[in-house]
Formats: sequence, structure tokens, C-alpha cells
Amino acid sequence: MITTPEHTSQGKAPRAAPPDQSGRRLLAYLGRLPMSEPERLETALSVLSDAARQPAGSEPLEQAAMRLLLGRLHAPGPDPDVRAAPPIKRTPMAPEYPRLKNGSGKKTPDGTPAPEQEGKPPGWPYRLLERRHKSWTATARARRLMLVLLIVVPTGVATLRMGVLLPHGGATALELVLMAIFAILFAWIAIGFWTAMAGFVTLVRRSDRFAITAERPGDKPERPGIRTAIVYPVYGEDMDRVAAGIEAVHSSLKRTGKAANFDFFILSDTRNPEAWAEEESAWAALRDRLGGASRIFYRRRKANTKKKSGNIADFCRRFGACYTYMLVMDADSVMSGQTIVRMVSVMERNRRVGILQSVPGVAGRDTLLARAQQFSSRLYGPMFSAGLHFWLLGDAQFWGHNALIRLRPFIRHCALPRLTGKPPLGGDISSHDFVESTLMRRAGWGVWVAYDLPGSYEETPPNLLAELSRDRRWCMGNMQHLRLVFGSGLFTIHRFLFINGVMAYGSALLWFLFLAASTAEAIIESLVPAVYFPPTKSLFPEWPIWEPWWALSLLLTTGVLLFLPKAFSLVLAFIQGRVRHFGGAVRLVTSILLEIVLSSLLAPIRMQFHAKFVFTTLLGQVTGWETQDREDKPTPWSEAVRFHLGATIVAGLWATTLYHLNYRFFWWVSPIFVPLLLSIPLSVVTSLPRLGKWLRRIGLVLIPEEVDPPLELVELSAMHQENQQAPRPLHIPKGQGMALAVVDPVACGLRLGLMRHPERKTIADGQLRRELLDKAVEMGPAGLTAKEKSALLEDFELLTELHRAVWLLPTDQMRRAWSVDIC
Repeated sequence: MITTPEHTSQGKAPRAAPPDQSGRRLLAYLGRLPMSEPERLETALSVLSDAARQPAGSEPLEQAAMRLLLGRLHAPGPDPDVRAAPPIKRTPMAPEYPRLKNGSGKKTPDGTPAPEQEGKPPGWPYRLLERRHKSWTATARARRLMLVLLIVVPTGVATLRMGVLLPHGGATALELVLMAIFAILFAWIAIGFWTAMAGFVTLVRRSDRFAITAERPGDKPERPGIRTAIVYPVYGEDMDRVAAGIEAVHSSLKRTGKAANFDFFILSDTRNPEAWAEEESAWAALRDRLGGASRIFYRRRKANTKKKSGNIADFCRRFGACYTYMLVMDADSVMSGQTIVRMVSVMERNRRVGILQSVPGVAGRDTLLARAQQFSSRLYGPMFSAGLHFWLLGDAQFWGHNALIRLRPFIRHCALPRLTGKPPLGGDISSHDFVESTLMRRAGWGVWVAYDLPGSYEETPPNLLAELSRDRRWCMGNMQHLRLVFGSGLFTIHRFLFINGVMAYGSALLWFLFLAASTAEAIIESLVPAVYFPPTKSLFPEWPIWEPWWALSLLLTTGVLLFLPKAFSLVLAFIQGRVRHFGGAVRLVTSILLEIVLSSLLAPIRMQFHAKFVFTTLLGQVTGWETQDREDKPTPWSEAVRFHLGATIVAGLWATTLYHLNYRFFWWVSPIFVPLLLSIPLSVVTSLPRLGKWLRRIGLVLIPEEVDPPLELVELSAMHQENQQAPRPLHIPKGQGMALAVVDPVACGLRLGLMRHPERKTIADGQLRRELLDKAVEMGPAGLTAKEKSALLEDFELLTELHRAVWLLPTDQMRRAWSVDIC
């Protein structure tokens, strides 16, 4: 019911007026504006009165009243208070990478100036900078020499034993290939094993003189008022989740009392206009809710050159000079304020550290696969992280997120070049993080892993299809590292780390080739008759000899390298008193066995896909940049069939052939092809949230964050749920960002206020502009292409006219074309 104040100066109650559609439309519009309720009612009644006095038959009262209201309010108008970013302070950031094999970029002398020697010429030798790191470099070299011996000696012994087991003692070309592949894979497994063992020793000792988080007498004092930017690169993400994560981190920082030293940036590379319109509204709501108009910013690039690394570089060029540090987050990252403040403190005390990488724990998902991944990360992860620190020390790697970066050297030395040739092995560098840490070290700055620092979290892909989709992108980026291995001026350890990145996925192709060669050898032996008398003269036949104990000993050795670290993780949990954080001793042991079974079933499936990714990348197939799936939802059977059917057919043919040609070898490789035959149901079952929740209820595959939840994750969950349940303006459904930006006067004012050049026209031709406007009014967002939506949303005049035209439509047409409910 519409009311109007009558004799308000005398304090009398407002008089009621009969409700009608015109009044409802006016109140729906005014209800979105920052006005008091009496002001809304008075304005609505005044407009209705003026509209009623207009000549009859000119237009319906509903449209006449709305036209008068828009004219009286001069609506829509740009939000005068919108401030999407701080003042720009430009800083050049150009690649200074040395000559690359088949790469590009200017050839520079070996090295770049030391940070304190920036007045020196470019020829300043970078190896002189290592004198500043003498406290750990000698120890690192000795440890890595020990690691090489621990890998080479067992690999040599195992490879020789492998040769003895082969039918011809490694004398044929096929068997030599088998032995070579086996040696590489055994060495690869050994690296992981000794990394875990080094981590076990480090954590059991409970003291590490090289831990970067430890305070030392020679540390620098902390400087007051150091500014840090916390950046969230996004690409079509669920903004309810992103906003909840930012709010949880913001609240945690407020509890430390140092929130004023931190600014937040949402850096968008989103191309879909529906999605980036939602991002803008979510950012504005978050800014208003937290009162962070001067500390929570949003920027969207028009062209997503170099993807995430280009997004970060764009921030550095525009705003990097305003900050000392940059904390890079992922869209699903959460960190406690205490952890962030401590990381800044560590960087302040150690002025030679360029990147400080935290170790994010995985939490927050409910599907069976995600829960198993979370359990593995929280139980085995600390040991492997400590092991990486043991071998790498200040030569560690940057993982791309949940890491604090010293901006000045990053801007100067870590810009990435464009590789010559076409993608996937040429073009922009995809796996930028490993390259950036290499460049930072080359420039004389340390890169450290804060393995003992808690309070850093991320989420894992919820299902196998999402995981493999992410791995495909990572595979393409890691394979590019082949181009960087022989770059000049790099430390030897970083060349090996590039190879290690290649092997993360290349090992799958080697496993596949090893199995294929083994199968070929088994088939050949079954089809070719045995030759007991060689061509040369001999008095005695050559009998084939089978030594089963040698085969079993080799299998046992490989199994020890793969599974013994899991046993040591269990021992470490008992030593550290963390067993209760995993549900108790019995549940912990049961969870480990369940995780081993599940990972063993999924390993062949991952191997098959990773091998395919490597092969197609080497053939030149480019992987697109897609939005990551972060929602706990079951994989449809149709999608699983489409994704896994080819591997199932190949595995069936493989198993059938072996069963008929070499029955004994069939059973040896059955642990490989059986999971491939079951890949479709495995993919569906492991994606079920209800199965993961049931395991949580009975206390299996628990993680410490579920037994004793940190406040940041509790707040994250509550804020995410609150964002999901928040009422939408004018009942516009989620995902329809364009309708929101066009129809809602607040969102439209925000969009107009964000236009840096209001006079710019996206379409110059007047006739085409009118045709596009009429099409949009009549058909709504569903009838427009992405290009047309962007043209309307980025044109001040077109968006203004479209907003007014939509509000003058009949109610039924507004609801049908623009999903607006004003009833």
C-alpha cells in the first residue's frame, strides 16, 4: 500500500492510498536507492499524482509515472563515491631473462645488479651475490651431493637387477629400452622417498637452524607502516566464495590489530560479461559491508595477455610501487591474519628473502576424492614440505599462491618473456611460478618455504574430471620448462627443478611406455619359440632361468620407496601427538589404508590421462584456459562415460590380448588395467559428496581442520552460506549479471561510475547503436551475444538508455526478457 506524508510539519500520520501496479513499480525502483522509507513513499505519491494529471491516452499510467521518476532523479547516474583502485603509480616491468634455447628476449650478460647495488652496470656478476648467502649455500651443496648419491647408487643396483630378470638379460634393443625407462622411473621414485625421509628427520629433531621463520641475532629490525597488497586473481570464479574468503582474511587481520597495513585487490581476467558484471556487484557489496572503500579494490583487464602472470604483472606496473610486499592468493585461498603478519615480519627481518612460500593445507571439500586428497595433504604433506626445505633451503620454488613477494626485486627481475614459436611449447609461459622463483634467485634473492608456518589453506578439485582438467593446463605449462633448462646464467639446481617439473607429468608417459614395452616383450616371448641351442657350436643347451625371488625383491624395493613414507607419516603423527587430530589411532590407520586403496585405484587412470596430455602437448595441441570447477557436485554418468570410455575400451582390449597370449603376465599387470576398466564408476563414485560426508560422520579421512576448526575456516563457511542465501536485487537470479547491471539502479550506477572514459562509444555507427539497443530491450540478455553484451555494458550512453527503456517496459515483458520481479 502506498502512503504519503500529510501535514508532516504537524506530526500527523501519513494517509493511505490504494495500491496499483504503478505504485509497485515505483516502490521497487525507489527501494534500491539510499533513501529513507518516508522519502520513498512521498516521492512515489508525488510522481503518481503528476502522472495522473497528464492527458489521458498518451501512455499507460505505469510507464508515465516511471518516466517522470527517472527524469526527476536523473537516473541512472554514476556512483560518485566509487573508487575501484588507488591512484596509479606506474613502474616499468620488462623481461630481463637471459638467452633461452630457442627462446626470445634480449641477450643480457650473466646476472643482474644486486638489490643494494642497483647503480652498478648490468654486467655486475650475479655469482658474487652468493657471498651474501654463505650461511646456507655450502650446506645446500653438501646435502644435494648426498641426495645424488642416494639416488644414483640404488638406481644403478635396481637397474642391473632388472636386466637380470629380463628373458635375454638386457641384450636386445627392446630390453635396453625397458632398462633405460626403468632407471629413470626408479630414480624419480627415489627422489620422492628421500625427500620424505629428510622431512621426517627434520620434523623429528624439532629444531632447524636453517628454518627461515626462526629469529636470529643478526636479523634486521621491522620497519613501521610497511604496506602489503593482498591480491586475488580471478577468472570467472564463484564470487560468493571469493568474497567470503576475502572477508574471512580481513576479519582475521583485524583481530591482529594490523589490518590498516593491508589492502585487498580483486584482479579480474574474466571475459564473460555476465560473470564480470556479477564480480563488480559482489565487490561493491563486500566493500560496503566491510567499510573498505579505501582498502578493497577491483580491477578488470580488457585483454588477458599472459593470463595469470600477466594479470599480476599488470598490477605490479600500475600499483606495485605503492607497496613493499604482495601476498598472492588463489580464488580459493584463505590465510589467518596472524600467519600473514608473521610472514611480513619474517621478510622484514630477512631482507635478502625475495619470496616466502607458505605451505597451504587442503580443506573445505566433501566429495570422496577431495576428502582423500585433503587427508593426504594434511598427513603426508608436512613431511614432504620439510624435506623440500631440507634439500633446497633458499633455492626453493614459488607455487603461485599463498606466498609473500618482495615487490621491488620482483618487478625488476621477474617479468616473463614470450617464447618463440607457437603454443603449447612456445608463446606465453604458462607455469610462471617456477620461472619467477628461478629469476628471483638468479638476481641474488632467496626463495624459501616456510614449512613450519600454519594457518594457510586452499581447496582441492572436487572430482576426478575437475582434477584432470586442471592437470591438463599444468602439464602444458610444465612441458614448456624443457625450453628453459638450458637458459644461460641459471643455477644448476634450478635446471634440475625445471626437469623435475617436466617429470611431474612426463613420468606418466614413461610409465605408459614401460608398460607398453613390457607387454610387447611378454607377447613376443609367448609367440616366439624358445631357442635352446644358439647358432654357435655348443655342447649344452641354454635353458631359460627364472629367479622369482629376484623379481619379488625388485617389486618389494619399489613398493618400499612408494609406501614407506606413508608409514613414517603415521609414526610422525604419533611422535608429534597429532593422532587425535585425525580421529584417533584406529581411525587414522584405517584412513591410511583407505587412502592407499583409493590412490592405487586412481593411479592408473591418472597415468593414462597424464601420458595423453604429455603426448598431445608434444604434438602441439593447445589447452584452453577454463574456469575451475570448485563446487561439490556429483559427476554425471554421461560425462564420466564421455571422458573415460576410450581408456576403458583400450584397457579391455589390452587385458583380453594378454589373457590369451601370456596368462602369467596378465596377472602381473592386472592392478593396472582393472582400475582402467572401472574408471567410469570410479569417477562417479569418488565425486559423491554424500559418501564423503558419511566417512566424515564415522570419523574416517578426517583432517585437523575438521576436528578442531580454525576460526578463519569457520567464518569462511558461514560467510559463504550467507552470501549464497542473500536476497537478490529485484529477484534477479544469480548468474544473470547483465540483467543486474542494467536493471538494478545501484548496480547500474556502479557500472557507470567504473567507466574511465564515459564519452567513449563502443559502436560508432548511430544506426547500429539503435538496432542493438532495440534488440536488447526486446529480447533481453538471452538474445545477445557476449560481444553485444560487452558493448552495451561498456558504453555510458547505451547503458543509460537501456536502463531507462527496460524500466518503461510492461511488467510481463520485464519479467520475461529481463528476469525482473517487481511484484
